[in-house]
Amino acid sequence: ALARLKADGIEVEACRYAPLGIRAKGRPFLAKHPLFLDGAIEVQDEGSQLLGHLLAPKRGEMVVDFCAGAGGKTLLLGALMRSTGRLYAFDVADKRLVKLKPRVARSGLSNVHPVLISGENDTKVKRLAGKIDRVLVDAPCSGLGTLRRNPDLKWRQTPATVAELTRKQADILAGAARLVKAGGRLVYATCSILNEENEAIVDAFLAAHPDFARLSAAEVLAKQDIAIEVGADLRLAPHTHGTDGFFAAVLERKK
Repeated sequence: ALARLKADGIEVEACRYAPLGIRAKGRPFLAKHPLFLDGAIEVQDEGSQLLGHLLAPKRGEMVVDFCAGAGGKTLLLGALMRSTGRLYAFDVADKRLVKLKPRVARSGLSNVHPVLISGENDTKVKRLAGKIDRVLVDAPCSGLGTLRRNPDLKWRQTPATVAELTRKQADILAGAARLVKAGGRLVYATCSILNEENEAIVDAFLAAHPDFARLSAAEVLAKQDIAIEVGADLRLAPHTHGTDGFFAAVLERKK
């Protein structure tokens, strides 16, 4: 894809961190490019791609993208699974899942199952309790990690809206955790830079769920030959990594 885009006169280079990523200079219009129409490429922030590598799903596994939205990360997870196993894309908004379906069709993936849920306590969620190998929770958040693209966001968030979000995030994480089988992986992520939406949520969850333990995000990525300076959790920043601001913690249910 890199060579083809270059041949078509689009200025591109391999991403610094995401092994499957290509970074384009400027804002080329790719929606009509043959590679896009054939499902060979998708548009996604490099930070979002790294969330998929933290989950690191394998062929034939049962995987859930708990807050799938329009499915950018779902498509990456499906590709990492080589279109095998079962990948459930949960969301509470039908209008978002409707946008996912044509993207799945274009990608050629056959393992994606979009599922509309009413919330983390839906019976469609509960019936999968203890059966899932890997669960990604890209939680609804303040979005303050995307300020470089959405500078007006800071005027729309207040302490009250963030407090409401943190309650929701804690509930979603606890609900999603029920699905994870013994030895399975749970990744909690936001595109926020606020501690109360990130470390505070994970620390409170671990205090209430001693059957889960934190894994080192740096070690998980290093096993995939992704060299990036991060600590126990993944923290990305625009001025350091050239991505949106992201947080992610990797958790594992003890065997």
